[in-house]
Amino acid sequence: MKIYYEKDTNLELIKKKKVAVVGYGSQGYGHSNNMQESGADVCVGLRKNSPSWEKAKSAGLKVMETSEAAKWADLIMILTPDENQGDMYKSSIEPYLDAKKYLAFAHGFSVLFGQIVPPADVNVIMIAPKGPGHLVRAEYQKGSGVPCLVAVHQNPSGDALEVALSYAAAIGGARAGVIQTTFKEEAETDLFGEQAVLCGGLVQLIKYGFETLVEAGYAPEMAYFECMHEVKLIVDLLYEGGISNMRYSVSNTAQYGDITRGPRVITPDVKDNMKTVLNEIQNGVFAKEWLLENKVGRPSFNALTRQDEEHQIEKVGGALRAMMGWLGKNKIVDKNKN
Repeated sequence: MKIYYEKDTNLELIKKKKVAVVGYGSQGYGHSNNMQESGADVCVGLRKNSPSWEKAKSAGLKVMETSEAAKWADLIMILTPDENQGDMYKSSIEPYLDAKKYLAFAHGFSVLFGQIVPPADVNVIMIAPKGPGHLVRAEYQKGSGVPCLVAVHQNPSGDALEVALSYAAAIGGARAGVIQTTFKEEAETDLFGEQAVLCGGLVQLIKYGFETLVEAGYAPEMAYFECMHEVKLIVDLLYEGGISNMRYSVSNTAQYGDITRGPRVITPDVKDNMKTVLNEIQNGVFAKEWLLENKVGRPSFNALTRQDEEHQIEKVGGALRAMMGWLGKNKIVDKNKN
């Protein structure tokens, strides 16, 4: 596995190009602001009536309608939601692609599952930070960075990898390390991690733990602290030095409970279910389901999201976090700005 760092990149490559970042959600916010501070000529491409238009302008960024940004740019980074990329690309980007332009992505979903089929004479690259865009921004501002993946899907100019690495350096990724991969590997592993562990698996585990304690008669506030609040403390130890590092830090009692009870809660059946989830990603079932969900107005997405927003853990957590004044300082996510 090849890993690149700042010494392996040439920041001047991206600084010589006009870069359009399409979208100003979490990733768009991180990429565009970091890139501008790294000295790149960057604009944000948005719909004229986008609620993000004023946010981007307030950050001191140049803002254009998406089609104008696509005409202007040498490199176009698509950072709109996966489910919207196909239609947006066909109407606002594809007509303005010239030979040897660079079309960039932060996720392989649209290319792998055929929502976007770029012309053969266009360079197609991926620069995918392994963290949310708000964290990409926060780590950059600290002088650090979020590790990135890079991939090359098409390379008619012959320098697609070098340009991708330059882009990664401009958003801070090369400070932490940039790993080379493929669109297929990134998309499939990213979807699996989100669904089975990082979002889906973790959230469900937290909710079940909270519900088990509350249903047994314990105070919801105690259940929140034990099953939600303290997750960060454990994850920070895992992040810093792996499983052994976490076990070194916790008590012997906690470690014994970990190694004896953990496998009783997360049983081999869970791994079998994970394999099913992975298979649905690999064979395109999940992609088709998600795209169809959007075509019919997201009924399941909206209902399930609303159900979780109304869960007791969200109400209890909101009240407790309001008492923790330090959480409001230097927020990673500030919906008024990003």
